Amino acid sequence: MSQQLYVDTAGQLVNGLKSLSAILEKAEAWAGEKGVEPQVLLQTRLVADMFPLVRQIQMTSDISKGAVARLAGVEAPVMADDETSFGELRQRLDNTIAFITGISPGQYTTDDEMPVVIKARSRELHFTAKHYLYRFVVPNFYFHMTTAYDILRQQGVPIGKQDFLGAL
Repeated sequence: MSQQLYVDTAGQLVNGLKSLSAILEKAEAWAGEKGVEPQVLLQTRLVADMFPLVRQIQMTSDISKGAVARLAGVEAPVMADDETSFGELRQRLDNTIAFITGISPGQYTTDDEMPVVIKARSRELHFTAKHYLYRFVVPNFYFHMTTAYDILRQQGVPIGKQDFLGAL
């Protein structure tokens, strides 16, 4: 495998983040038209034991910047997780995109077997770079992105598959 795998994945993450930002813009406009308080949408959960919309967006950002940082051997930017508006969440996504696009292709690992260790809540997860990407990053990214989409769709925001996919 080559560095191209990592470069392509970074591009995939950027496309998803751009789609998510556009979805948030539509949600904010819809809330304004319908008289829905933005905080209602930002704090909505699909079910009680899942994170609210705001945290789903933060997690999508965190997964993206963390993956790129680990695979490029650089520090990920620290973000405070204190966003309280659609605008702040879109700015976070823009900052994440800027970080990812600021990494040159040559910075990514060429070693698919490079160890990657993730500190989860009460344990460590051990991967190779390739398995980290396939088994952790991509599924988690799309889980949180899809959950954010689903929260907004459930609340009545007029978004569809094309919004999720973004520019093709």
